Amino acid sequence: MPALPVSSTIDLEVGGMTCASCVRRVETALSKVPGVAQASVNLATRQAHVTLTPEGADPQALVDAVEKRGYQAHLLHRDGAADSAEEDEDAAAGRRFFLALALTLPVFLVEMGGHLIPALHHAVQARIDPRALAWAQFALATAVLAGPGRAFFTRGFKALRHLGPDMNTLVALGAGSAWLYSTLVTAAPALFPDEARHLYFEAAAVVATLILLGRWLEARARGRAGSAIRHLIGLRPRTAWARRGGDWAELPIDALAVGDEVRVRPGEKIPVDGMVVEGESWVDESMITGEPMPVTRRVGDRLIGGTLNTRGSLVLRATQVGADTVLAHIIRLVEQAQGSKLPIQRLVDRVTGWFVPAVMALAALAFLGWLAWGPEPRLTHALIAGVAVLIIACPCAMGLATPISIMVATGRAAGLGIVFRRGDALQRLRNARVVAFDKTGTLTLGRPALSDVLPLAGLDHAGLLTAVASVQSASEHPIAHALLEAARAQGHTLAAVEQFAALTGAGVQGRVAGHDWLLGNEALMRSRDIPVEPAVAARIRSLAAQGKTVFLAARGGRLAGVLAVADTLRPSAREAIDRLHALGLKTALITGDHEATAHAVARELGIDIVHAQTLPEHKAALLRDLRRETGMLAFVGDGINDAPALATADVGIAIGQGTDVAIESADVVLMNEDLNSVARAIALSRLTLRNIGQNLFWAFAYNAALIPVAAGALYPFTGLQLSPMLGAGAMALSSVFVVVNALRLKWLPLEARHG
Repeated sequence: MPALPVSSTIDLEVGGMTCASCVRRVETALSKVPGVAQASVNLATRQAHVTLTPEGADPQALVDAVEKRGYQAHLLHRDGAADSAEEDEDAAAGRRFFLALALTLPVFLVEMGGHLIPALHHAVQARIDPRALAWAQFALATAVLAGPGRAFFTRGFKALRHLGPDMNTLVALGAGSAWLYSTLVTAAPALFPDEARHLYFEAAAVVATLILLGRWLEARARGRAGSAIRHLIGLRPRTAWARRGGDWAELPIDALAVGDEVRVRPGEKIPVDGMVVEGESWVDESMITGEPMPVTRRVGDRLIGGTLNTRGSLVLRATQVGADTVLAHIIRLVEQAQGSKLPIQRLVDRVTGWFVPAVMALAALAFLGWLAWGPEPRLTHALIAGVAVLIIACPCAMGLATPISIMVATGRAAGLGIVFRRGDALQRLRNARVVAFDKTGTLTLGRPALSDVLPLAGLDHAGLLTAVASVQSASEHPIAHALLEAARAQGHTLAAVEQFAALTGAGVQGRVAGHDWLLGNEALMRSRDIPVEPAVAARIRSLAAQGKTVFLAARGGRLAGVLAVADTLRPSAREAIDRLHALGLKTALITGDHEATAHAVARELGIDIVHAQTLPEHKAALLRDLRRETGMLAFVGDGINDAPALATADVGIAIGQGTDVAIESADVVLMNEDLNSVARAIALSRLTLRNIGQNLFWAFAYNAALIPVAAGALYPFTGLQLSPMLGAGAMALSSVFVVVNALRLKWLPLEARHG
């Protein structure tokens, strides 16, 4: 697995963002810094990804630009510090909420409890002077707004000063207006007529408390959404036992270098990528590949850092360490995908850029309208309407709708061994109509294996295979390796071969157990006057028509058997094609192999479209033609010759065990060799886009429905106005709803579904 290519980008951790307006403002600030080509900010991950021009930009200038807009920023480090910062934010949000709740409850119980329970109201009035009670409410509400709710005002008015009002501005204006009005009524009641001397301290305090509750719940849910990255980072062990100067010593993982020999005991995680030089064990690679069964690893096999050594003891030689390991590469890819923006999100950002100023204008109109034409007490009605509009119309849910779903989906995909290198591939994959496959190394295992054994002349299967494999044991040909592997797998003991000779371009010969053997094609047999009966010749032609390589075996000048080898299909290939068809997709095979081989594979798997004998340089052009005929398409490949096709397809999907060039050209990488992951990726893509649609509908429908209600549209018909407290509760719940709905992507089944 290759490391990411070096690129001129900088990632920042941004604190203080609460809504989509914040995102747009930070992006604008970063884009104006000299040397910045593009800036993308993600509300869910609290990160900014900045692409630089060739001239580059000073990182400190980027940090300063963000901080001038009223936010906190620092360069993002990949060492887990972000995780602890997220946990600190969660804990701080919880502390702010519970402090606000403790201060608000007395005010709420006195005011609202008095309205609901007349006996409580009379008891309070009889025992406490109303003026003293008003000042007590003033003290508690002020403590809420100046303490746990202070950030609403500091951030809100700073944003307003920079002509970029945000959610904090709306809350500060709404809660602040209720508090200021109540304070004036308490301190100078003579300024107001009797019917307008109402106190709204409980509204100001409850509004702030409910929004703090929403932020705390949102922070907790967002933490669960980002658990995939934390899990991946947690796979890395902190120390490792390495051989230095002949002795074993426990060293920090960062101290390891390429070439170091590292010992891994049973039950320990493999610290870095490497090659086994001693030992044999079963290794659980499910955390990387998604495959549940442990695999055998012995001398010469590759090991992936972060996987679990379950049984034996191993010694490996480090081949990649630090940022070059497969695990580090996956973490970067998932972070990139989670931080990217879908095209639909860019539209949402443009809309929300104007949303807060529009809400402020609507709140002003509602206030002035009630003040001019409302019933008495006009000022009271006007204040309730203006504050309710400010509080209820929050763009938080809009800003979270898309990135939180991407964050959860890409995290789940990583757990299944599917890595989205680009987040926007989620949207493009949803629209794919055709999935095209390369053959060799993609649908097949990419190596020949024995497929057919037809004994003749009284021999049985075991006797023929043992003798032929014994002769081939002296050969280096790929077919020889296939025969030896089959014989060993079936437990046959090979005999010594004598007088071995390779017949260039025709076959081999040798003496085994006193018999002379000749192995080769039909032409070789005929040249040695070894007859091939018509029935045998027909069987040879049948096997060849299936795309198999056929050779004959003769013993003592008499035909003794027919054998065939083929590049065998992956075990998951048939099921994968069936799953794609169940999703309503067409499948295609694009290969450089002969027509007979290609069509034989297509028939066996049920593939719809076949293009054979396609040169590597023509694959890309063929894909463009196919796209015009069928619509958007995905291409699955693994080799260097697949790189142009992977880059040309709307979505390129690379098998993770393929070449580095193919992987770097792809949008999606399958870390395992299970082709069912293609269908899972498409199903997850569809679920994610459906989930985003639900989130956006809720966010926009919520605002479209409730802003008129908050402004008092129902009052002429029902005589009721929406309380700012109910507005605050609804606003907080809208953001929590969006996050919780996105979290459903962790558990929704990925069975075949259309749409």
